[in-house]
Amino acid sequence: MTDHEFLKEYTFANGAHVQNRIVMAPMTTKASFYDGQVTNDEINYYRMRSGVGMIITGTANVDDGGKGFEGELSVADDRFIPGLRQVASAIKSKGSKAILQIFSAGRMTNSKILRGKQPYSASAVAALRPEAEEPRELTEAEIEQLIADFGQATRRAIEAGFDGVELHGANTYLLQQFFSPHSNRRDDKWGGSLEKRMAFPLAVIKEARKAIDQFGKDDFILGYRLSPEEIEEPGIRIEDTLKFVDVLADQPLDYLHVSMGSYKRTSLNNKDDHEMLNQKILKILAGRLPLLVVGSIARPEEADDALNQGASFAVLGRELIREPQWIDKVLSGDEDSIRYQLDKNEMDELAIPRGFQTSLLTEFKKAMNFKPIAD
Repeated sequence: MTDHEFLKEYTFANGAHVQNRIVMAPMTTKASFYDGQVTNDEINYYRMRSGVGMIITGTANVDDGGKGFEGELSVADDRFIPGLRQVASAIKSKGSKAILQIFSAGRMTNSKILRGKQPYSASAVAALRPEAEEPRELTEAEIEQLIADFGQATRRAIEAGFDGVELHGANTYLLQQFFSPHSNRRDDKWGGSLEKRMAFPLAVIKEARKAIDQFGKDDFILGYRLSPEEIEEPGIRIEDTLKFVDVLADQPLDYLHVSMGSYKRTSLNNKDDHEMLNQKILKILAGRLPLLVVGSIARPEEADDALNQGASFAVLGRELIREPQWIDKVLSGDEDSIRYQLDKNEMDELAIPRGFQTSLLTEFKKAMNFKPIAD
């Protein structure tokens, strides 16, 4: 067996034991039914990729108004539990920890997806993207209901047999919208100062932990994902995030997951700062929480490098789409046969759902490194 840092086992502070330090990134498969029910395509897709330390599912909405796109998982009602139980079972078939990512899209959706309803957000400020709709500002009662919805979603994940949940506070979705000065212009207890913009995410963490304490086991994992910067003006800057990370490190979380296109990325806003953002975050964490890093990790040596820089887990996304047997090939010493290109003629064989295939061939084509077609 090849000696790699990421093949070492890991035990969280709560006792949860993970068989290796490779994590499958949360990626939407666009394979759920119109109402958020699980399909067999999703079950087969996750089963084929079991064997890594943890698999984080594509995100699942905690309420109907939080749906961000068609083909999205839902955990907004107890009727979804049986299907989600099948997903959890498939993920765990070869020892992976099953983590259900949960979220609300907030303003990052539209009235067509919501079947005529207006999107909501922290404030009535449209996202800076083409054809973005202006959301309505959530009332305080609606905010409290959404906090409760995250707690109920956590309970359903527990009942469905998942080993943990990840709160999706990244990629400009609702939890990030409350933290961002671009999308949050409130002047009540949920917005204004940096500390008040933390209030909603912190309340969601508290509610999720409450559900775990009531319904889950001691080793149920609670993670939080964030994006460290925004390019909007005003927007989140790394200085804001580092203050937030310092607070998150003292919350009842089990890990922090930083969402970036490259685990080596430096600041988007300060080009004179050449220190990697993950290194800044690791300094603030100071060992209080394990860090999951993602972005342009495909080869074993890149996963080792991420861990050697201080991360606890290396998160692979596109690579595990192309190569479901990545960890198996490393374990068997067959690294030379790992796929780093995707052959579009092999996508059915790789159990990639058909709707997901279309996305990979269109909007994600440049990112997927497709194998050239022979003349």
